[in-house]
Order: sequence, then structure tokens, then C-alpha cells
Amino acid sequence: MEQLLSMGFSRELAAQALAATGGKSTLKATEWILSHKSSNPNPNQNPNPSPPPFQPKLDRFFHLHTKLSTSPSSPEPTATAPSIHTVPEHDPDDDSTTPSPHHNKRQKLQHPKPTIQLGKTDRTHEPLSERMRPRTVFEVVGQEHILGNNSLLHSAIDRNRIPSIIFWGPPGTGKTSIAKSIINSAQDRSMYRFVSLSAVTCGVKDVRDAVEEARKMRVKNNKRTLLFVDEVHRFNKSQQDSFLPVIEDGSIVFMGATTENPSFHLITPLLSRCRVLTLNPIKPHHIETLLKRSVNDNEKGLSQSVGMRVDVKDDAIDFLSMNCDGDARVALNALEIAATTAAARVADNQLEQNDEAVVTVDDVKEALQCKHLAYDKAGEEHYNLISALHKSMRGSDADAAIYWLARMLEGGEEPLYIARRLIRFASEDVGLADPLALNQAVACYQACHFLGMPECNVILAQCAAYLALAPKSISVYRAIGAAQKVVRESVGQNEGVPLHLRNAPTKLMKELGYGKDYIYPPDNPLSSTQSYLPPSLLGYKFLDWPDQNSTQQ
Repeated sequence: MEQLLSMGFSRELAAQALAATGGKSTLKATEWILSHKSSNPNPNQNPNPSPPPFQPKLDRFFHLHTKLSTSPSSPEPTATAPSIHTVPEHDPDDDSTTPSPHHNKRQKLQHPKPTIQLGKTDRTHEPLSERMRPRTVFEVVGQEHILGNNSLLHSAIDRNRIPSIIFWGPPGTGKTSIAKSIINSAQDRSMYRFVSLSAVTCGVKDVRDAVEEARKMRVKNNKRTLLFVDEVHRFNKSQQDSFLPVIEDGSIVFMGATTENPSFHLITPLLSRCRVLTLNPIKPHHIETLLKRSVNDNEKGLSQSVGMRVDVKDDAIDFLSMNCDGDARVALNALEIAATTAAARVADNQLEQNDEAVVTVDDVKEALQCKHLAYDKAGEEHYNLISALHKSMRGSDADAAIYWLARMLEGGEEPLYIARRLIRFASEDVGLADPLALNQAVACYQACHFLGMPECNVILAQCAAYLALAPKSISVYRAIGAAQKVVRESVGQNEGVPLHLRNAPTKLMKELGYGKDYIYPPDNPLSSTQSYLPPSLLGYKFLDWPDQNSTQQ
């Protein structure tokens, strides 16, 4: 009754509709009212009933189009039913959903407004990526390696034995979505309560309160708390320590999400109590499935964002799925921005024959602005890319070296950091095979310091290409490593410098034998009797040079 009244119908008409349809379905009652008013108007009913203080337009509750009758004897169109969450026939996750043939004739859209869902909180202010989160793990797209039929998670959910888990992966790969959907997929949901914290906003008190409440629920109701902590790597050691006893006694099932390597940012005792599951970037065809799902979902999808039906061209979806770097959040949010642009174009042009927003590839490019690059100058991806650059040059692949260099520069890496790495490479991997490589690398650093970005990009590329194509020798690198190992392990007992090699600047030192019997090589170039290593290391060989059989030593 309240829903019908909020739509602007009189109380008398709403009561008649509910009585005629059994009073259990707002959808059936609405259809009865519309058909009743168009075919059997009540002559005794006041044609202009007094509206409530706020009476929204009826088209706010519908899909902003009319449905034509398929019967020739019923030419009058009737409005389609509102989108109600409890309608069993509606499947928001069915990617095969296609527009109804009744959409061919539509009313002119004057003021686009979102379809308000009856009986539910208005979620149109939420980002599309938030509204489209999967409700169960069976709705999750991608990540088959951790959600397959024989996977740990699938078996745990089936047996209602959910373990403590750390989800590790790039942004937008489903860490939070999977954690939230697990509780809805459990066989016995009454055993668990879900509590979510963000390490970005909560402090020690919030953690202690959550842990204490979990203990109470365990004792009083025998209910376990599934505690999800987003960005868990931001917690310090003491905060992470507070989870250990309640994980140990089973009061909570701990689930953390992190974009950083858990080995570096989470304490070992916490890792030993949790399973680390790695999430991969979502593949383009899975991104395409998610985008199409958001377009076809009239309940919480793209049409809710702009207040009208949206048609997204296939090339726009293809471009977006290929240029989001496996980040579903980036893809969905960019699509929402593109749809907003398309809807504004419809409203500005006041198109009479088309009240449907059409999203083109140009709209998507404008929304995306530039290709999303996964790069963190202080995180693991930083080291992954510099490693790829170093190994490409070591393998003499100049093309790959220039590619990885471009990835770092486009990601915002400091050019002087790259130049310093090139200097190191010039000695470590090129070394004596081409001594001029070090000159090239040092000159590259100085030029980058003088010019800065973006002009120094070609200088870095020239140096990277030179080093990749240069002959390689790691003789010096191995020699210094072997010598340091000897020193660290005290081979030769780290003896003092032999007397004939010591400096003798004073008379006393000369009297003590410093520098005695030293042979000056420029005066005795043919003398080979003089030794330079400590007595215990005589004959020790660190540098293996030259090797005439190979340039790679």
C-alpha cells in the first residue's frame, strides 16, 4: 500500500488493486491499476484525486519507455512494470539479456532521472563498480585458479569450514568482492557474522573493539566473526599481533586484502595462520563480461547511473577491456563516466526519436583519458620492472629493454634512478668486455640531470640500447664477489698487509721494516718475484680474464 501511494495512486484505487490481485505483489497491483484505468475507468472516481504532499512523476518508477500491446484489439500502450528487487524473473547477472522488442517506441525524455527501486535504499550515488559487486562467489568472474570446483575456497564453502585467508593481488582484481561474497555463499550463514575494517581509516581502538566483540559473540552465541581488513599491509606490527590469539582460538575468521607483497609487509606469525591466495589481473574477455553485465542489469547497472537506457557499442567495450590492465574497477568507472557523457549529449540535443544514450569508443577514450598503468614507485611492481629492464639488457634484447624502459617512464619513474641502474649494469654485466660502456652510462646520468623529463627519455633509450648490444663480461663482478666472500669467511685469517707493501712515511716506520724490499715495477718491468697477496693466499685467483673462447664470462 505504501509503495502504491508513493507512486501517486489514491488510497481507494490502491486498495482495489491489492484486493483484486491478492495483496502480495506490488508489481501485479501496478499492472492492474494501469490496465484498469485505461480500459475500465470508474465513472464515480474523482478523476483528479488529491495528490500527497510530494507526488513524483510516474515515469520515475518505470524504465522511461512504453510497452505496446501485442494484440490488435488493444492498441493503447501500457507502461512497463517497475524494476523491483523481489521479482524472481529478473536475473541481473544474465549476460544474454537483450532489449525487449517493445522498446521500439518510447516517450521523449525531458529530464533524465534514475529509476528508483521500490522498497530499497537509493544506491544511484554509489559508483557503478560498487553496485555491481558479486553477491556470491558463483557470480565472480575470473580467478578460476582460486574459485574452481576443486579449489580450496570452493571446498571450504561447501563444507562450511572457511579458513583465514590473505588475498594478494593488484587493484581491481576482486579481493574485496570475493571476501564479501564468501559469507553469502556459506552453507550455514547463521554461523558467521561479517565485520569489515579498513586499515586506512581505523586505528588500534577499532581493532580491539572488533576483537573483543568477536570474543563475546563466540561465547554467547557460538557465532564466528568473519573479520575482513582491507589494505591490511598498512597495519603496524602491534596491530597485526592483536589478531593472533582470536585467530588461534577460532573466534574470528581473518580475511585480509593487500596489494603489497605479504612477505615484506605482514608479520610471519600472521602469515603462518592464514593461507595466501594470489589474484591475477582480470583477463580482457572477463572484463568484457563484467561490462556487458552492467549494461544489461536494469536494477543496479549502468541505466541507474544516468536515468535512461544505455547502449554501449561493441568496439567501445573491446577498447575498454583491452586498456584497463585487468582492473575491473577502472573499467566499470570509466564506462560509467562515458555513459554520463552520452546521456548529457542526449539531453542537450533533446532527441525526439531516441531517448537512449549511445556510448561510443570516443566516449570511452575521453573517460579513460590515458591507458591505466600498473606501477608503484615504492612497491613490488617498481622492482619487477627494473628487473625486467636489467635482464633484457643482459640478454642483449634491445627491443625489450626499450619497452620496459618506456613502461617505467610512463609510470612516472624518476629518470635519475634508471640512469643509476644503467651505470651499475655497465660494470656488472659489460665490464671489461667494453670499458667504454661505463663512460656511456655516466654521461647518460649527467645528461638526464641536465635535461630532465621528458627530453631525457631518448638519452636513457640510447644508453639502454648501447648496453644491450655491447659484448658482456661478468669477470669483474665475480671477482669482487669472490674476494668479499674470502674476507667475510676469514680465509687467510685476514692477515696484516705484508711489510714490503706498507707505506713508510716516517723514519720509525722504515726502521720497523715498512716498505723494505719493495720492487718498484716501472724500474724493474721484468721482475716477477714480488707477491702482493698475504702469504696464506698466495696463488689465489679471483679475476678470470681473459677468456678467449667466449665473450660471456
